[in-house]
Amino acid sequence: MADLTPMMQQYFQMKERHPDSILFFRLGDFYEMFHEDAKLVSKELDLTLTTRDRNKPPEERTPMCGVPYHSSDGYIARLIAKGYKVAICEQTEDPAQAKGLVDRDIIRVVTPGTVISSAMLEEGKNNFICSVFAGPEVLGLCLCDISTGEVFAASFPAGEEGLDHLCNELGRFSPTEAVLSSGAWKTEGLRRFLKERLDCACENGGEGRFRADTAADLVKKQFKSGLDTLPPGEEGAVRAAGGLLSYLYETQKTDLSHISRLQYYTAGQFMELDLTARQTLELTETLRGKEKKGSLLWVLDRTKTAMGGRLMRGWLERPLLSPVQIARRQQAVADLVEDSITREELCLALKEMTDLERLIGRVVYGSAGGRDLAALGAGLGRLPRVRALLEGKRSALLQSLCQGLDDLPPLRDLLSRALVDEPPFSVREGGLIRAGYSPEVDELNHVIHHGSDLLAGLEARTKEQTGIKNMKVGYNKIFGYYIEVAKSQTNLVPEGWVRKQTTVNSERYISQELKELEHTILSAQDKVVALEYQLFRELREQVCACSAQIQRSAAAAAQIDVLCSLAGAAAGNGYCMPQVDASDTVCIVEGRHPVVEKVLKDGLFVPNDAHMDCGGDLCAIITGPNMAGKSTYMRQVALIVLMAQIGSFVPARSARIGVVDRVFTRIGASDDLSAGQSTFMVEMAEVANLLKNATARSLLILDEIGRGTSTYDGMAIARAVVEHCADKKRLGCKTLFATHYHELTALEGEIPGVKNYSIAAKKRKDDVIFLRKIVRGGADQSYGVEVAKLAGVPDRVVRRAREILEELERGGGVPAPAAPAPAEQVSLGDMGAETVLKKLRMTDVNLLSPLEALNLLAELKQNLNG
Repeated sequence: MADLTPMMQQYFQMKERHPDSILFFRLGDFYEMFHEDAKLVSKELDLTLTTRDRNKPPEERTPMCGVPYHSSDGYIARLIAKGYKVAICEQTEDPAQAKGLVDRDIIRVVTPGTVISSAMLEEGKNNFICSVFAGPEVLGLCLCDISTGEVFAASFPAGEEGLDHLCNELGRFSPTEAVLSSGAWKTEGLRRFLKERLDCACENGGEGRFRADTAADLVKKQFKSGLDTLPPGEEGAVRAAGGLLSYLYETQKTDLSHISRLQYYTAGQFMELDLTARQTLELTETLRGKEKKGSLLWVLDRTKTAMGGRLMRGWLERPLLSPVQIARRQQAVADLVEDSITREELCLALKEMTDLERLIGRVVYGSAGGRDLAALGAGLGRLPRVRALLEGKRSALLQSLCQGLDDLPPLRDLLSRALVDEPPFSVREGGLIRAGYSPEVDELNHVIHHGSDLLAGLEARTKEQTGIKNMKVGYNKIFGYYIEVAKSQTNLVPEGWVRKQTTVNSERYISQELKELEHTILSAQDKVVALEYQLFRELREQVCACSAQIQRSAAAAAQIDVLCSLAGAAAGNGYCMPQVDASDTVCIVEGRHPVVEKVLKDGLFVPNDAHMDCGGDLCAIITGPNMAGKSTYMRQVALIVLMAQIGSFVPARSARIGVVDRVFTRIGASDDLSAGQSTFMVEMAEVANLLKNATARSLLILDEIGRGTSTYDGMAIARAVVEHCADKKRLGCKTLFATHYHELTALEGEIPGVKNYSIAAKKRKDDVIFLRKIVRGGADQSYGVEVAKLAGVPDRVVRRAREILEELERGGGVPAPAAPAPAEQVSLGDMGAETVLKKLRMTDVNLLSPLEALNLLAELKQNLNG
């Protein structure tokens, strides 16, 4: 360190405080990185690696690279996306006033879960950071989105079952960063689940952050509301929340007063869905493409605000269990469905609303600029129109939300008077305070913009006072402003003037008045910039004081947006309002799959009924060929149940939904090769999970259990699973069970509550037509060979399959294959047809001219003729 320059000593002192972070070290208009950080960032961001020590040997040079500070967000976002943390080291004093080395300090550490910049965040999706505490008797979970101020907490009993619930909640919120206590860090499978299943960065928070007394003090100090919802003696959630707050204080080093409301929830408030069910039901993204299009969210999300988009996703992730709360939402949606004019007017008003949640988050955080404050004022200005449109609505929920829309007129008026219509990007360069707000700013701006007029006035007064007619006020870079007097009139110069320069024909002087005016003109820009920044900070403090009201208004506006979105989807897609109650019945008349019916290009979706309860319709065994629609039907039932429990209307003619506490799915096949698990092993693990955790109020969707092993083993497992699910003493929950084991249809009549259903199909000669209709009774055959033909399996293979099938059905063995044709007897017709097919597939008919089309047709005919 002794051989280093003072600046590099300062750099290494900062680096020692955060050795696991990339240090962005502010030097003038750039953030610079040195040594290993420079090499790493140069490689990851494809930046040029340079040095200042060009006079030294190559091995002694200090590698460095940098990025402009005003565009650093994009570079930081790319590093965060690659899993790095970035420590921001800023200049904490004005370099112009510094004596020696400029003071610097780390103002915050940017991590995947603490991103606050809008450039790094997805508009319609929350960015959660979580903490997990694992003790000998309890597991605690706390999640926070610091960009919006939302905080959720829950606790679970220690053990395997509690860990399953914890992982389900982590899958529900999908955090980007997790701070783990020492016990949680050592918990088997937790880190693997976070990293591999959720792509979540993990941080070992140690045990000190999670001490009971420290955590309790931090929680009481930080949260102004929500503490009364914590059960007496609650330890897990409090210690998790305290550990998270400790980490946020350490990394953010700023005001977090917008994080003021703790939302504690229990297992009985929301339907629980594990990660497998979320993925296979494609709630928020498709299973293959990981895209929003093709998911349930894509169908229902017609929100107009970023706040509403995030809440819509949250409602889908957290379906309700209370019929009373569901009915409140349903009535609000019904009001908006019936009044299409008001709904459309609300959508227009909401479309112009800014993201109040994240704007107030940035204001309190201290990173907001003039544009953010202007956008906040504009967003608040849309609330009176929304409130006026909701007045008189019957729904208790809409009335409550209407009353929660506080547009804060005094604050809006203040922001409107203080800020220009389009504030500049930076708050440290002036130009953001509106004329008329501050007399001092107006005076300084007058000097800046009318300096020449002031000088002309001084010149005119001086001529009149001194009688010097041949004089003028001038300027140069050496002496600044001066009064130039012709040598013939120097005898009229007052005594107080000081001569500065002599030229051939004149003398140049300065007067006290000119000196003061010069100082005023030259310092006006710096003064107005400093004054405007001070006024901006005062504005920001006044907005911060209203943060709680703004958050409440934002939450109300987001709910109104989601309710309008659900109403728009219901009206546009022909949905009905389901009856949701505490019964055990699921009765759907002419139900449709909400996503499939939207993506069908040709033909109409065929609706189907479903009736399930915990009595005579407990378990439905569904048989039928592949591609006939069994999986679509089962997913459809699950999605209708889920839509009903978020308060949405559903795609059906009518529906009665008894509240379901959990939905389990076992659909599709996938290998987990990284964990050394085969398709069948993954399938059995999922079956084990649902059989252990399902209750009598759960809904099970099981597709082709046992197909990954031998026929008899698979059929034995499938039958045992059906028996377990239908046995009211063991489980007795509503189950949809699709299978190709036709032997299982014999269970109807043997086990109470089991009924057979199948997908109707028509066979014409060697072809089959799927009617997509669910009918009572088992399927008479699987139509596997016909499906193979539909899928494009070569004709000779299909013909051979039919031969083998016919022989097996007669009870005989597999017939020997026909003798291969001699090599010289290869069918030229087959070869020609194959060539024609290849050429047709490679041809874009839209690009062919008439002559080219005729030539191609002649060539194809020649190929067919050999």
